[in-house]
Amino acid sequence: MNTEEQIQSFRQAYAAVRAEIGKVIVGHDAIVDGTLIAVLAGGHVLLEGVPGLGKTLLVRTLSEVLDLSFNRIQFTPDLMPADILGTNIVMETAGGRREFQFQKGPIFAHLILADEINRATPKTQSAMLEAMQEKSVTAGGEIRKLAEPFFVLATQNPIDQEGTYPLPEAQLDRFFFKLVVGYPSAAELNEVLTRTTENTRVQVNKVLSKEALIELQKLVRQVPVATHVKDYAVRLVLATHPQTETAVPITNQYLRFGSSPRGGQCLLLAGKVRALMQGRFNVSFDDIQAVATAALRHRLILNFEAEAEGITTDHIVAQILNEVPKDSVAVGA
Repeated sequence: MNTEEQIQSFRQAYAAVRAEIGKVIVGHDAIVDGTLIAVLAGGHVLLEGVPGLGKTLLVRTLSEVLDLSFNRIQFTPDLMPADILGTNIVMETAGGRREFQFQKGPIFAHLILADEINRATPKTQSAMLEAMQEKSVTAGGEIRKLAEPFFVLATQNPIDQEGTYPLPEAQLDRFFFKLVVGYPSAAELNEVLTRTTENTRVQVNKVLSKEALIELQKLVRQVPVATHVKDYAVRLVLATHPQTETAVPITNQYLRFGSSPRGGQCLLLAGKVRALMQGRFNVSFDDIQAVATAALRHRLILNFEAEAEGITTDHIVAQILNEVPKDSVAVGA
């Protein structure tokens, strides 16, 4: 299969998945696209929004469209790491002997919905870290590999913070994208009410197998990035580092810490997916700019002045995109 055929196959697969999700999810086009970009790039997604906006429904629908095993973990303050990873239990064999056998927890699936992840204690949240980064878990003194592909799609409620445990920066950095789910428009809300209050059932079909998804992920990695585009992504990340030569003024004023190198990795990988979605086999400046907010918003740590003035990381990313020029001397030259 030549490059043009591969691109066309990618676009057809994406359109098919998008169409099936659209049977259930009304609106939220940017959220659906962002989630699919992260999945095709092999990353995890953090969905943030008030209750009832369809975050959980989106993840469940995605699991129905993709031919992947799916588990939902409802995070609560009393959830323990063993409830996620699994534990050794004593089993009696046919010969009457007793031995330990490992019972796998819900983390052993391709697609994990971590619902209201900020309601679990830090000890339990940390149990997800190794799984998200290494795609393996250590339990009972053994390292056990997780299924491939493996994705965590987590939700969290930005309000009602009493009794919640905000995710630490190290765990936030493991999420490829942070997507903020907003309210529907009047027309979208009308359609939601029509679909959910009448006697109708929507049949969602599986349109992409596990093997096909892995092949699409491999194609994403093959998309080339020109040196000047890669340098632009590097400059964007460096511009988020306060009190450095590369920082822009708003960074020095409002940030305590900037993005890690993972932010740059996400910019390039997401840019590659977006390029393929639009039928191109090269990444453009527009691709990088389009994914920058979702890739960087959770990797910037605000200082007290920003919080006091109500400045958001989205505002800072937008300002950085305005101030960092596309054309410059190559970084490291």
